[in-house]
Amino acid sequence: MSAQAKDRRIAALLAFASAIPVPFFPSGLHKFYLGQSRWGVVYLALSLTPIPRFASVLEGVWYLFQDPEEFNLHFNQLAPSSTKDASSLSKGKPSGIEPAQVETIADALRQLDQLRQDGLISEYEFEQKRRQMLDRIC
Repeated sequence: MSAQAKDRRIAALLAFASAIPVPFFPSGLHKFYLGQSRWGVVYLALSLTPIPRFASVLEGVWYLFQDPEEFNLHFNQLAPSSTKDASSLSKGKPSGIEPAQVETIADALRQLDQLRQDGLISEYEFEQKRRQMLDRIC
């Protein structure tokens, strides 16, 4: 992801441009613009079919009608009015989290709960640690 913020109007314009059935005009330019290069390659591979053109129209409409903060959350990894995201960015922490990390945190929570059930940590210690772990996801 580049350091420059993505504009939802440009993404919508590129999505609609990808939907125009012009010979040899590549589909999926909006995906490359938004930093989703894998999806961009899929759209390019399917450009001879109507599938990426139809999907591009849907995504263009979605980008236009999407709340700017929601767009920023999805594609710029920040929401301007969210103080939590702003504080995590100022600390150098990414605001998003990978699905593999969610599984790792879920496993750690299960182990933590087992420690609580075994009486090795108190209910208070369990709750404190659980909130810290969940804050990393949210």
